[in-house]
Amino acid sequence: MSFRLRVLGLVMLVAVSATAATLWLVLRQASRQIDESGAAAASVDQVTTALTDYGRRHGTWEGVRDLVVRLGVQTGQRIHLVAESGWVLVDTDRENDPDRRVRPLGTVVGYVNPRPTLNLSGAVADPAAIAAKELYRYRTGVRFAACLTRNGVEPIQTPGRFGVPEYDLASAASTNPRLNRSCRDQATQSEQASTAVLGDLSAACAVDDPSEPTDYCLAEAFNARIAEVAPEPARVILGVGDEGDRALVVGPLLAAAAGVAAVAIVATALLSHRVLRPIGILTAASQRLGRGDLTSRVPVQGNDEIAVLARSFNRMADSLQRGEERQRRLVADVAHELRTPLANLRGYLEALSDGVIDPDPELFASLHEEAVLQQRIVDDLQDLALAEAGSLAYHRTTVDLAELLETCRTAHRAGADAAGVTLEVGAEPVTVHADPDRLRQVVGNLITNALRATAQGGRVTLTLRREGDSAVVQVADTGSGIAPDALPYVFDRFWRADSARGRQTGGSGLGLSIVRQIVTDHGGVIRVASQPQVGTTFTITLPVRPA
Repeated sequence: MSFRLRVLGLVMLVAVSATAATLWLVLRQASRQIDESGAAAASVDQVTTALTDYGRRHGTWEGVRDLVVRLGVQTGQRIHLVAESGWVLVDTDRENDPDRRVRPLGTVVGYVNPRPTLNLSGAVADPAAIAAKELYRYRTGVRFAACLTRNGVEPIQTPGRFGVPEYDLASAASTNPRLNRSCRDQATQSEQASTAVLGDLSAACAVDDPSEPTDYCLAEAFNARIAEVAPEPARVILGVGDEGDRALVVGPLLAAAAGVAAVAIVATALLSHRVLRPIGILTAASQRLGRGDLTSRVPVQGNDEIAVLARSFNRMADSLQRGEERQRRLVADVAHELRTPLANLRGYLEALSDGVIDPDPELFASLHEEAVLQQRIVDDLQDLALAEAGSLAYHRTTVDLAELLETCRTAHRAGADAAGVTLEVGAEPVTVHADPDRLRQVVGNLITNALRATAQGGRVTLTLRREGDSAVVQVADTGSGIAPDALPYVFDRFWRADSARGRQTGGSGLGLSIVRQIVTDHGGVIRVASQPQVGTTFTITLPVRPA
């Protein structure tokens, strides 16, 4: 797998893990908050309903503490009951255990209003008279219920016709007649004493027509006149539930963070090991290579970028090793090629100097020929070195290859006739952009080799044709051919088809190397095909000059 894909996979793994952990925590927290909100809403409904019923039935908030404490235990919430005037009636966290840490209050608030609302919509008689009657009965009943509550007796209340509850003034007669009579007398006397102060409801709601007061005004006047004796409205504020619930959020958060960190650390360690180990091997191999150990190689595994780098390093090392070997072979070949002729020249010169042999024109001609051959080898070496270094000069122009082949045939006709070999040309007009002198050098070298390899009565054929955007030149002979195992070395320096042949018949062994380099510099390729005792064909493919 690609190193880039590994890094991308690691980043995606960490990102997905972190996102999944975050989503899980958010969903868990949101679900908990929804559950807590739902539970708190249900709890506040339960508490407000119970407190409203208590306030209406007992006519006072006295004794409500026990009820609130029970509700706090049932709901698991902190219940903070405070009157509208600001007086705290009950707080469960402060009532149950004074040493317990008081939990913070929440945001869920309920409203408790135990006071009845007068509804005269069903009245068929005088509304003012009905309102006055309901007011007297309610005030008396509330005082009576509050008296019973203070003495530990549960009052009895029933719904009234006009929204005002009715109290059973005989509710305690069966258990405590004296208390029942005492509370009833106190309530009646207190209400009779307050009637004159309260005034007439009709007078309080006098409008343009005093005989027809509005129901709304009568209800407002009723509410104002019961405020003195009815329980005060209150607010219920709920706190949090169990104190351990909030700590549960930290545990999953830490666990998720630790899991993501562990995945990231393990994946990074594995990836870094996978990357740094081959890099360390490459570094050590490159250091050995720098010290001259050209046999240093690195193992290659996989197909990722590190493997590509390792293969490139091995190819570079192979190239350097081959170059070093070529250089050594070149030095050895040059020394071998020059040693024998130079030794011959030295021997003849020493013999002439010592008077061992007599100088004659034939000897001087032979020595001159040997010196010319050495000069040709040196010139070929220089041309090859310049060509391989990219410094060989080319003077490109438009070249008619058919005309160039005819020129080469004319130049080598005398040598072909002397060897008894037929030299033919078959060409169609094709032009290329090239150096004509270098191309004549290429073709001339191939013709020379072909004439050397072809026996008397044989044939050397030069052909030219166009194939698409390429010009194809072939030099074919009917000579002795080249062995199949020798074909890969045809273009090597100092290679000869017959190593036993002398320089007079075998040449310097550099011609084909120069030919290949010149063709390559012109953007072409050269190939060879041969069969022993049948002949050899060299094929040159050059790009055609654009119109």
